[in-house]
Parts: sequence; C-alpha cells; structure tokens
Amino acid sequence: MSAYNRHDLGLLLLRLGTGGVLAAHGAQKLLGWFGGHGIEGTGQFMESVGYAPGKASATTAGLAELGGGTLLALGLATPAAGAAAAGAMAGASAVHAPNGFFNQEGGFEYAATLGLAAAGLAVTGPGRLSLDHALGHVLDRGWMVPAALGATAAVTAMVVGARNRRLDKPELDDAADQFDSQEALFGE
Repeated sequence: MSAYNRHDLGLLLLRLGTGGVLAAHGAQKLLGWFGGHGIEGTGQFMESVGYAPGKASATTAGLAELGGGTLLALGLATPAAGAAAAGAMAGASAVHAPNGFFNQEGGFEYAATLGLAAAGLAVTGPGRLSLDHALGHVLDRGWMVPAALGATAAVTAMVVGARNRRLDKPELDDAADQFDSQEALFGE
C-alpha cells in the first residue's frame, strides 16, 4: 500500500494549476473558447508580432499550450509536455519582453512564470498521483528530460530568432527608404 505524501499532492496541485491555465490559453487560440479569437484571429495577431506564417504559428502555439497543458495536468508524458509548454511560453515572453518584466505594463512576467513552472515539472516529474506513474513511467524516462528540453530549446531559438530577424528587417527597409529620399532631395 502506498501513501501519498505532500510532495505528491504539491506536484498534483502545481500540475493541475499550470496545466489548466496553459490548456485554457491553448483553447483560446485553437477553438476561440474563453473569449479567444480562434485560429484566424490569433493567426492575425501572430503575424502582427512577427511570427509568420500567422495561422501556422497560432496552431503550433495553441497545440503546445492546449496539448502540453492537458498532458501536464494529467501527468502524462511529463518531460515532453513541460518542454512544449515552456517553449510556447518562451515565444510569448519574446513578444512581451520589450515592455519590461511586470505583467501590468505588458511585460513577460506571466508568460515566464508559466514557462518556468512547466519546465520545472518536466524536470521534477509528475509525482505518484499521475498517469505517468500509473503507466510505469514509460513516457517519463530520465533521458527524456534533457532530450525534450534540448530539442524544444533549439526549435524555440530558431523560431524566435526568425521572428527577430523579421522584425529587424523593416528597420533596414526604413533606412534604405530614408537614404533613397535623401538621394532624391539632394540629387546625389
């Protein structure tokens, strides 16, 4: 007979809270639930903040949040679920970073907190009150943690890097336009 300790209860609460919030945000993006804008509206927003193509970006972020959040709440495939959710929140943090840290100013505080909680769960595991434990941890092996977090970090770096290059490009275009305007004015 196994008794559950406060460690297991704490992990269950953390998984349910973090996973539930992430899943709700994903449902906003994918399904338009809870006041969300669905794929179309979220896709347009994603384009406006530099993630292109917008619909594909909205779908990917929504799946990482809804799928990763649901799996975290269930405690199933915890390394992959936590890594996917952390990657999505890293992408969200990149959007909010120019506004500083605090959420009240539009900063990255909220996204970073969700991402760190998800990554922490990927590392610590789901505890005994989980589907991973019930299934003998077949989807929660030690080697899966660095593999999932490493792969997610690499993909997230590429996606955020591509976004940053896209956002930097208009500045280069503006500088070229200004140069052309000056050239026209001064006949050079």
